[in-house]
Amino acid sequence: MRRRSRGLTPDERQLWAQVARSVRPLKGHAFNADPIPDPPASPDPASLTPIPARPAQSRSQATLPPLVPLERRTKTALRRGRQGIEAVIDLHGMRQSEAHQALRSFLHRSQGAGLKVVLVVTGKGAAGADTPFTKRGVLRRTVPHWLRLADLRPLVVGFEEAAHQHGGAGALYVRLRRSRGGSPS
Repeated sequence: MRRRSRGLTPDERQLWAQVARSVRPLKGHAFNADPIPDPPASPDPASLTPIPARPAQSRSQATLPPLVPLERRTKTALRRGRQGIEAVIDLHGMRQSEAHQALRSFLHRSQGAGLKVVLVVTGKGAAGADTPFTKRGVLRRTVPHWLRLADLRPLVVGFEEAAHQHGGAGALYVRLRRSRGGSPS
């Protein structure tokens, strides 16, 4: 909604004139000492074209819930072994299409079982492959992207890199949303 601007009062116009007289323009720039113009008269409502209404969003098109990082207490408990990881999937050696499908079904099953925190092992990629001409760790780079996509966002609260003893940069802690009782698709 556009904000309506009001016109300047006579006192405000006088104050603006004083300020404008005291200002020296930058070199090569002109200064317009005219006060802020009054807003134009509002147009005749009959001459305006109506804005078409947006179609209502279906439940599946509703805005996606935001991702949030794991709580500090949860991360500390996982790192110190006070909280166990409830399930693990290892995507090593899988092609992207296989890994994506395996991740989707794993997260659906885990959420359906009421699990809260799972570990997704992506691997760090081939050793020594970190050169400007080679890509290191395809799954390591794409799994976080998949977790942000619309098909997995209803399942995932958030995710972060795992602690060293759980795989470090080659694994992710994934926190799952509570199941709403619906059947996974």
